[in-house]
Amino acid sequence: MNTLASRMCPDAITMIRLDHTHVVATFHQFRSDSSPSVKQGLVKTACTALEVHAQLEEEIFYPAVRAVTDDETLKKSVPEHDEMRRLIARLRAMAPTDEAYDDTFMELMRDVLHHVADEETIVLPEAERLLGDQLDELGVEMTKRRFQLVVPRTGEIAVNLARAMPTATAAVGLALVSGAVLATWYGRHRGQSLM
Repeated sequence: MNTLASRMCPDAITMIRLDHTHVVATFHQFRSDSSPSVKQGLVKTACTALEVHAQLEEEIFYPAVRAVTDDETLKKSVPEHDEMRRLIARLRAMAPTDEAYDDTFMELMRDVLHHVADEETIVLPEAERLLGDQLDELGVEMTKRRFQLVVPRTGEIAVNLARAMPTATAAVGLALVSGAVLATWYGRHRGQSLM
């Protein structure tokens, strides 16, 4: 394993917990009385984060966990992701002024919070116990895949951050996304991708 990459990347459990924290923080910023633009920025930010998170879990993390356990909670995860995707598709098809917009986002919040609680209290502790030695390697693999999924969407992510957050916070988010893109580009053009 590339030592630089392993030092720069969180392990798989930490990455999943950071994703959960990011989405829950975005949920907490949503207000029914916010402007349609702010609502749309928050909803799209949460939706994009959830889509990337679910794909990382399904492609990399869940198969690794399934290889060592047949936990019932894990079996519910993919159908829960499917329901989440259904709600995301519905939200993406709506305008933020649509009468059902807030209720649909609240339904997504409830489903995601239930899913997060199950993962945080059952799946992640079990994975830590059973996959301890593999978690760093899984984190590197998940980080590489995250870049592949996020880089093509950086413009969309930046616009949604700008809509959703105060100027200073949006600038920090944009700087982080830009830094990640530049680090990947620089590493590739030197022949030594950091990811």
